[in-house]
Amino acid sequence: MKKTTPTNNFGFNFHNSYAQLDKRLFTFLKPVKVKEPSVVLWNDSLAKELGLHFSESHDKTLAELFSGNRLPDNAQPLAQAYAGHQFGHFTMLGDGRAILLGEQITPDKKRYDIQFKGSGQTPYSRRGDGRATLYSMVREYLISEAMHHLHIPTSRSLAVVSTGEDVNRETVHPGAVLTRVMTSHIRVGTFEYIRHLQPELIEEFTQYVINRHFPELKESENPARELFEKVMHLQIELVVNWMRVGFIHGVMNTDNTAIPGETFDYGPCAFINAYHPRKVFSSIDHYGRYAFGNQPSIAQWNLGCFAVTLLPLIDEKEEEATEIAKEMLSGFEKLFSNQYFKMMCSKLGIENPEENDGMLVEELLNWMQQHEADYTNTFLAIENGSLFTQGSDAGIYGQESFINWYKRWEQRVDQNQGGMKQAKEIMQHYNPAFIPRNHLVEEALEAVSVHDNFQPIHKLMDILSKPYDRPDVLSSYQKPPAQGDSGYQTFCGT
Repeated sequence: MKKTTPTNNFGFNFHNSYAQLDKRLFTFLKPVKVKEPSVVLWNDSLAKELGLHFSESHDKTLAELFSGNRLPDNAQPLAQAYAGHQFGHFTMLGDGRAILLGEQITPDKKRYDIQFKGSGQTPYSRRGDGRATLYSMVREYLISEAMHHLHIPTSRSLAVVSTGEDVNRETVHPGAVLTRVMTSHIRVGTFEYIRHLQPELIEEFTQYVINRHFPELKESENPARELFEKVMHLQIELVVNWMRVGFIHGVMNTDNTAIPGETFDYGPCAFINAYHPRKVFSSIDHYGRYAFGNQPSIAQWNLGCFAVTLLPLIDEKEEEATEIAKEMLSGFEKLFSNQYFKMMCSKLGIENPEENDGMLVEELLNWMQQHEADYTNTFLAIENGSLFTQGSDAGIYGQESFINWYKRWEQRVDQNQGGMKQAKEIMQHYNPAFIPRNHLVEEALEAVSVHDNFQPIHKLMDILSKPYDRPDVLSSYQKPPAQGDSGYQTFCGT
């Protein structure tokens, strides 16, 4: 009898629940094969977390698998349908250049979507080519992993594979496929698609989401209402975290609002250097809708869209359901304000915030805006007072206005049970010393896309993997660009 060689599945353990849903929610299709795949970035630690195992001899196999040229056993590749409000306007969308490969069950029984981005055209491409540039995929890999190390809920990046093919944008770029990992890619826009175009599926889909992500809500008296409350809390926590590190998402459309509360879609995102609440970097955000300081109100607006999709499940009577939804949504501002206030006090090392501490925070932010102070380094200056505020290198932190504020801050943290020592410990937990500075990201990406040099990106990723480390002296990776961010823009990559 002829012996058969067992297939090495490299630890892929797919259980594809989304593929069992109503077929109007997605389209089965395979990734478009690429010409000459080559792995340029590989996240070995994430692979191990997922239960995947590849030896050093598997370079060619990795390239084939994570370009989409070869599919793992039990993969059921599909493109998801969804809709969304983009800059406030409702539109039909869907995975225009992404393919969900499958849902990986890890050794510790967690479930993660594994998705290709840049894997070719789908029925939802809307005249797009379905491809992605090496530049934009390396950028997403870099920043999503930086966000992970900043302890912010986020998608992760498993691999970037160059395709050996050109992609036409403003100019010709080398192409690439990113492998993205998330708890799921279910978004507010998925609910909007169902509510507007497949309303008979809303109850079944909502139950699926609860079973998958929030099983503790299954026995609730009103699961839809509890689901909304849960998602609202997750979004508040997420945006407060963004504000903590100076992150601007740049395209907070409802299709980029993940139900499990993770950051994803890193196209026009950026980090602020000089603080200003109206800071915008996205080339397509002409009116500042998604400016740094607008992110809380946009999160509330997006949650309003989510609430509308759940109205039939909140109450049979539309008028009653609407009033309940308004009441739930009205709680956003107080919840957000409380969490934001606690976060900002933690950035200042204040152990038990009091109402008067709000003035201390507000005065600091006003001073930072007036003097175009660096958002990240200002909190380091406060933490390391004598290092920054004295001597010839003190700069703006040597000004009388800052020193006066600083003295009031010292008096306040002396009220901590552990005094200044405890304050600094709190600050070191909440304030990163290293963020993905826009100019450093661009320099590293230029080295990759123009010179095929990955050394700067690896060095930067190494620095960003330890963002809360405190260097003995101010590192070049901590300094804002000499000319500031004047004229700097980010792009969506499509």
